[in-house]
Amino acid sequence: MAGPMKSSDDHEPISAINVTPFVDVVLVLLVIFMVTAPTLMKDAIGIELPKASSGDQKSTAPLSISIDKNGQAIVDGKSLDLDALKARVKEEVAKNPDTQAVISADTDCRHGDVVRVMDAVKSSGMQKFALQIQKE
Repeated sequence: MAGPMKSSDDHEPISAINVTPFVDVVLVLLVIFMVTAPTLMKDAIGIELPKASSGDQKSTAPLSISIDKNGQAIVDGKSLDLDALKARVKEEVAKNPDTQAVISADTDCRHGDVVRVMDAVKSSGMQKFALQIQKE
């Protein structure tokens, strides 16, 4: 026996699954879905934003309020009446007084519905809010 001794385990295939690449791909997909979820949610509700040539495009906020054609306020995919909307806004203000609300109203909804939602947001203690538009 002149050469080194080899064990019989050297020629067996590796049967363990490497999970690290799978976890990396899943985390990347999670981040992509988290970034695109607000846009997909707005499209799923069917809100058509009014267009304007000027406007601030950097307004992002944790509280997004949508108003559909029927004047119904929608927060986080749930339809809320004005009292429930006020309670939700008060919760957000209690968490962070600098929170900003972004109101997305359909072009076909009534002006009075938008004013009622704006009044509910303002009367609940939220000082900063913006109207979302779509650039022309």
